[in-house]
Amino acid sequence: MEVAMVCTRVNLLILILSLCSPYKFIQSPMDFGPLNLLPTTTTASSDFGRILFHSPSAVLKPQAPRDISLLLSFLSASPLGKVTVAARGAGHSIHGQAQALDGIVVEMSSLPSEIEFYRREGEGDVSYADVGGGIMWIELLEQSLKLGLAPRSWTDYLYLTIGGTLSNAGISGQTFKHGPQISNVLQLEVVTGRGEIVTCSPTKDAELFNAVLGGLGQFGIITRARILLQEAPQKVKWVRAFYDDFATFTKDQELLVSMPVLVDYVEGFIVLNEQSLHSSSIAFPTNVDFNPDFGTKNNPKIYYCIEFAVHDYQNKNINVEQVVEVISRQMSHIASHLYSVEVSYFDFLNRVRMEEMSLRNSGLWEVHHPWLNMFVPRAGISDFRDLLMDSISPDNFEGLILIYPLLRHKWDTNTSVVLPDSGSTDQVMYAVGILRSANPDDGCSHHCLQELLLRHRRLAGAAASGLGAKQYLAHHATSAGGGSGSPIARPGSTRGASSGQARVYSPGTAAAAMAHLQAIADTRKCSVVLCCAVP
Repeated sequence: MEVAMVCTRVNLLILILSLCSPYKFIQSPMDFGPLNLLPTTTTASSDFGRILFHSPSAVLKPQAPRDISLLLSFLSASPLGKVTVAARGAGHSIHGQAQALDGIVVEMSSLPSEIEFYRREGEGDVSYADVGGGIMWIELLEQSLKLGLAPRSWTDYLYLTIGGTLSNAGISGQTFKHGPQISNVLQLEVVTGRGEIVTCSPTKDAELFNAVLGGLGQFGIITRARILLQEAPQKVKWVRAFYDDFATFTKDQELLVSMPVLVDYVEGFIVLNEQSLHSSSIAFPTNVDFNPDFGTKNNPKIYYCIEFAVHDYQNKNINVEQVVEVISRQMSHIASHLYSVEVSYFDFLNRVRMEEMSLRNSGLWEVHHPWLNMFVPRAGISDFRDLLMDSISPDNFEGLILIYPLLRHKWDTNTSVVLPDSGSTDQVMYAVGILRSANPDDGCSHHCLQELLLRHRRLAGAAASGLGAKQYLAHHATSAGGGSGSPIARPGSTRGASSGQARVYSPGTAAAAMAHLQAIADTRKCSVVLCCAVP
């Protein structure tokens, strides 16, 4: 056993030398004892954003968390040079957060696809699922529904990994009611930057637990999570209502999130043009007879849509139609433009998949995605809308702009997610997602893409400085490939340090993070930069 470990360490030493060399020696699979490192792949050097393409020197496909532990423990102790390690889930990042230039990408999907369920039996007990960090939410949904159970909080798109979304926050229309996905986790298994495998929870190694949730991969790689479950409804009543006034639109959204006993899901989006109206209707399986006047290029008319949902458990004596009627009577949408349809719970949660397949069939899925996601204080949402409209051209915008309210008290402020400051007791803030597509075949080449990214940086900067907004899924790049801007972890945080964990940071995170890494580099010639674990 000792001989095998010595051999493994010698082999890893050879690996470090090859990684620190300006030349890439890994041209074919290399067997480093229990670790099988593969040469780089196209997948490992790209992501959904299709903005950055950074090629690693090697790819690790772990068969167990121990493989990740072995790699990180050796790299963190090595004195031979700085090596970047990135955990990659489904590759749904936008700005290369799960890429590792000349480093190692860890393909989390190769971990065992194990899901263990615990169903509530007694009073006060809870149902949960123990799930591997590389498993996608769609897989958990499919398996849990067989037991009549489902997680409480979701993302809009389900083909993302458990570990990836928990490293960010995980939000959707259920967040106002149940909080983000990181507020619905009971326990984590984490591999730290030192290679330690730690089981943590709100009562055990709580500092690490809170740091990892929403920590963008700075504090460790999530290899397993215990997800809270609830009874799953059989059907969902899905409703859409249209508006021509932004203030009325947001007022009705806030009305809906104030009724969590009746309403189970609330989102909203801007209707800029015919294309946005059509694309948003693909997954909504009923006829929407809404044909508005969008005005002219110089004088555009903008519309808005609220969508909300009510769960139909069918085994309970609740008339969902009457519930929707009670809710809609209090709303101020455009007369005669409220539409509803009943769908299965699975189809509702998986609704974005239909839009994805439509885009794939049109060749519009694998294009540039210069997205911007922000949390905006309630007091600034109208001004943010004005800043946004000044930065885009409604007639040729391709994509979707989401705007919907969240409630602060549903978020655990001990986690690493940064929310906008509130100068009052106002509980409402808004999630805004500018989910833009830029197709090179339609003329949006490198210059066009860079112009869109510049506009987003200016918008984010103006919203942050003037309105107190914060970026969600942020990436702060510098010319050196490091980080600048606001810390992802709150200023002065010592998370991970007091429990003996190595602090690790994502590419393009805070200046404080980069200063910490520089301090390590000054005392040791090698450090492990643990990159963002992304969906």
